[in-house]
Parts: sequence; structure tokens; C-alpha cells
Amino acid sequence: MIFGMHFQMPFDKPLQVQLSAPNAPQPDNQEIVQAVTVDQAAVEKRVNEIRERERQTELAEQRRQAELERKAEEARKAREAEQQRLRELQKQQEAERRRLEQEKAAAIKQREEAEKAAAAAAERRKREEEAAAKAEAERKRKEEEARKAEEERKRREQEARERAERERQLQEELAREAQARAAARSQQVQSEIDRYTALIRNVVQRNWIVDDSMRGKECRLNITLSRSGFVTSVSEGEGDRAVCESARRAILKIGTLPVSQDPDVYEQMKNITFPFIAD
Repeated sequence: MIFGMHFQMPFDKPLQVQLSAPNAPQPDNQEIVQAVTVDQAAVEKRVNEIRERERQTELAEQRRQAELERKAEEARKAREAEQQRLRELQKQQEAERRRLEQEKAAAIKQREEAEKAAAAAAERRKREEEAAAKAEAERKRKEEEARKAEEERKRREQEARERAERERQLQEELAREAQARAAARSQQVQSEIDRYTALIRNVVQRNWIVDDSMRGKECRLNITLSRSGFVTSVSEGEGDRAVCESARRAILKIGTLPVSQDPDVYEQMKNITFPFIAD
């Protein structure tokens, strides 16, 4: 019967109980029963308390909802941030993957180029070494040829010096022999000249008539003889006139004087100057 009663309360609006708030405190049944017996002020006070409690509960719920929404928003933002971070990370990883692939491709290309360069360098070095070995062999060959040529030149020079020395010695020997022969010949010729000079002087002395006025006086006469000894001319002479004239007549009278058949002796006696002293 109590729950079936209806009270008209001087409220601006009917009492409302929000049943949707799961955490809101539910009014006690005992309090509702007692509210029927209290005065209007107590009812209003109680209603106000209930309203205040409901308001606080609603505010608390609103705050909780706001906190939940804030946390949900934060979670959403965090999730979006994480998703953005993951996307950025994925981009970075993709960029890193592409960079690594590019670096790998560049490294492979660089290695291939390095290998090609190394192979080319090795080939070039091989050619250079072969060229150097060939050049060294050619240098040694030329050095050997030059050494042999130098030895041959020295040998020829030595032979030439030896031949020259032998020739010099031979020439010296020939010169000494020639000089000795010439000296002997000169001595022989001079001996012949002296001998024929003495013969001519004796012949002239035998045929020269000298008087007492000419004795001790001298005259030099130049006589030219032919190959046979024939007197071709007699100079006027230098010295005492009488002695010169007397000796000249005697020579011309004789006509032919002794002459050597030796050509060298004749060459020196074909034009000869004689000193004549009247004895």
C-alpha cells in the first residue's frame, strides 16, 4: 500500500532518478517510506540532497566519461602517432633497404670496376714487365755486342799498335841500315872523291910547269868535267894571276882528267873547285 501511494510535492519538476548511471547510489526504500511522514521541508531537503548527489554522480560520470574520452583520444592519438611512427619507421626501413640495396649495387659495381681495373692493371703490368724484360734483354744484348765490339776495337787497336810498333821498329831498323849504308856510301863516295881529287891534282902537277916567280903562290880554279872526264871548261880562277893562268893552260892541255865511273862520285866532281899551289 505504501508503494501505491502518490504524493503531490511542490517541486518545480517531478523527481527523477537516473537509472542509467551504473555507479550512482540507489535510494534506500526505507528513506522513501519515511519521506512520506516528514514535513515538506525535510522532503525538499532530502530531494535536494538526492539531486545534489545525482548531480555529483552525473558530474563524476561526466568526468569519468570525459576522462575515458580523453584517454580514448590520447590512445587514438597515441595509436595514430604509433601508426605514423610505424609508417615513418617503415619508410625509413624502406629507405634504408633501398639505400643498402643501392650501396650494395654500388659496392658490387665498384668491386666489378675494381676487379676490371685490377685485371687491366695486372695485364698492363704484365705487358710492362714483358716489355721491361724484353728491353732488359735487348739492353744486355746491346751491352754484350758493345762489349764484344769494344774488345774487338781494343784488339784491333792493340794489333794496330803492335803493327805500328813493328813498322816503327822496322823503319828504324831500315833507317839505321839506310843511314849506315848512306854513311858507308858517303864514306865510300868521299873516299873516291878524295882519291880522284888526288889523281887529278897529281896529273895536273905532272903537267904544270912552274917557274921560280910563282913558287908558294896559290890559285883556285873551277873545273867542269864531262862523263868521260873531258874538261869542258876551266874558270879564270881566284888568286895569283900568273899561277891561275899557268895552271889553267896545263889543265886545258891535259884535256881529260881522271873521273870515277860511280855516278854519285861523278855528280860531286863534275863541277869541282881545286886549290893549286905552285911548288
